[in-house]
Amino acid sequence: MSSVAVAETPDKAHDDSSKLKTFLSILRKFVGVADIASVRFSLPAHLLEPTPNLEYWNYLDRPETFASIGKSDEPLGRILEVLRFWFTKDLKYIKGKPCKPYNSTLGEFFRCSWDVKDNTPDVPLPATAGVQTKTCTGDGENSGPVKICYLTEQTSHHPPVSAFFIECPELGISARGFDQLSAKFTGTSIRVSPGQHNLGIFINLEKRDNEEYQLTHPCAHLGGLLRGALAISVSDTCYITCSKTRIKVILQYLEDGWLGRAQNKVEGVIFRYDPDQDTTTKIKDVPESDILAKISGSWHGQIYFTMTGTTEPRLLIDVAPLFPTPKDLPPEAEQLSNESLKFWAGVTNAIKDKRYGEATKLKQEIEERQREKAAERQQKNELWQPRFFTGSVTPLGKPELTEEGYRALQGLRRGDYKLEESQRKGA
Repeated sequence: MSSVAVAETPDKAHDDSSKLKTFLSILRKFVGVADIASVRFSLPAHLLEPTPNLEYWNYLDRPETFASIGKSDEPLGRILEVLRFWFTKDLKYIKGKPCKPYNSTLGEFFRCSWDVKDNTPDVPLPATAGVQTKTCTGDGENSGPVKICYLTEQTSHHPPVSAFFIECPELGISARGFDQLSAKFTGTSIRVSPGQHNLGIFINLEKRDNEEYQLTHPCAHLGGLLRGALAISVSDTCYITCSKTRIKVILQYLEDGWLGRAQNKVEGVIFRYDPDQDTTTKIKDVPESDILAKISGSWHGQIYFTMTGTTEPRLLIDVAPLFPTPKDLPPEAEQLSNESLKFWAGVTNAIKDKRYGEATKLKQEIEERQREKAAERQQKNELWQPRFFTGSVTPLGKPELTEEGYRALQGLRRGDYKLEESQRKGA
């Protein structure tokens, strides 16, 4: 783990402008570095958000939209339900300021759950020929709460990769993937893109003949470094595909102009495609005869879809009034020593109390222990293995759970958080 040398931070409050100046001075050391995320540089504590990385990077800001996927009996309705989830998964960027959480350590893990009502409105499909508005939950209507469970573990340090698994057992919905970011500092902004092991989110609908949807991530830019107002912008293309239904989505996030306030516009197209001969990457290349619906709106506000053969846009979701939903966490007494919230508790408490010098010291001690463990494993020629997932970065794009991983999720379902401390060497 490489680090940037920094002076110990005095125990005093830092305003946002001084934080940004310090952050920018550190980043300038990395101009020309291909991937600063892989360098894993260490920031002083006063520049960090008191949040573990594994807690921060989850896609369930609105878990009820995840629970709604698969309700529609129509393939088009289900892809629209996937899109509704997509536009709510990163509310933290829309509602809050960009931040830098703690770098995850090898073997660190995080788990949580949500009890949500399965009451998301049906996607408003028009009653046109061949399209029905009938929906179901698989085993009849379920008006009670459903539980969504989330488990993630840092499975690799070089490169930094974490695996995650999400499930809603009552509705037969699950999702998994590897999280890995690549970042490059251009001198005026930071370009953040998916790393080579991050192939997106893979959603499976067990009660829909195991339909699988792959959702790829767009690149984003963290700008405003020079003017002192950090903001995330997206001007890239991403894709959602389902080979079983043979439906694909292309979403194009549009770059805002130099003048005027940011519009955060997005447009897209839902169309039929051939999974075996798929070369279409741009909206303009999609034949009109294959288009099922078009997407338009602002990813900070209202998103609409317009069915082919109609001119009336229908509201898919309005994210403006939505905020991230709180998580249900294991009791502190039942968290393990390498569970994110307990692992970083000392640093977190010090930052919240504005004891920045102590926070930086504690953080550096954690990082030094990790370096020592890595050196010890290398000396003994030991290969570290994740606890909850079968491989550090495999199977490609879609991690699989170990028996302990399944047991951890089953415990979350029951509200039983008891786990034994890991016996793995070097953990």
